[in-house]
Amino acid sequence: MSIGNRVFIKRPAFDVELLKHYEQLPAANIADTMNRIAVLGNGIKRISSPKKPIMAGYAITVKARAGDNLMLHAALDMATENDVIVVSNEGDRSRALMGEIMVAYAHYSRKIAGIVLDGPVRDIDTLSVMDFPIFATGSNPAGPFKEGPGEVNTPIAVGGVAVCPGDLIVGDADGVIVVPLNDAAALLDKATSYAKFDASKVEAAKNGTANRAWVRKSLDEKGVEFIDDTYR
Repeated sequence: MSIGNRVFIKRPAFDVELLKHYEQLPAANIADTMNRIAVLGNGIKRISSPKKPIMAGYAITVKARAGDNLMLHAALDMATENDVIVVSNEGDRSRALMGEIMVAYAHYSRKIAGIVLDGPVRDIDTLSVMDFPIFATGSNPAGPFKEGPGEVNTPIAVGGVAVCPGDLIVGDADGVIVVPLNDAAALLDKATSYAKFDASKVEAAKNGTANRAWVRKSLDEKGVEFIDDTYR
């Protein structure tokens, strides 16, 4: 087996029905129910303008050599409507991994759920207004190489988070969450309940019924001193 230069065609089986539910859940609510440790960092943010506010799909993982997109092309030819392509890039920011042509192919021909890149894009004027979820670190006019090596559908690390083939990927204007495939079904009820609870807190904050007693209680427990005077 050619480790570092291989493509796995298959991924673990997943439940498409779950996506319909996760498409209703803000990434922030999911993050809170996962103890806030499954969020992609490293400046990966949404750079497009999809009409649907929340992206949800199952990961096709791409391990790319820095600034090279050959394996990303391979993944595009494998992806379908329930898939989010997630690309590691060795932290490189010197070259865009894709531009308008590849994104148009992903969106219109393959009809995939979205793309998450640990690297830049180009043709940003076009991509920024496209009705398709694209998450990236920014833009760069320099194009990629197409030489490889790399891998498709093996474990990767993106934005400080491990991503395995078939993991559930959820993204919105706040960022991207990775839900391990084996946890996705069990997490759904918890995340749904938390989203309702969070919405009730927003409403309370608006109508003046929010219970703020916990703030003083927490400060007192931490030994904070309140001084009825000006600082001198």
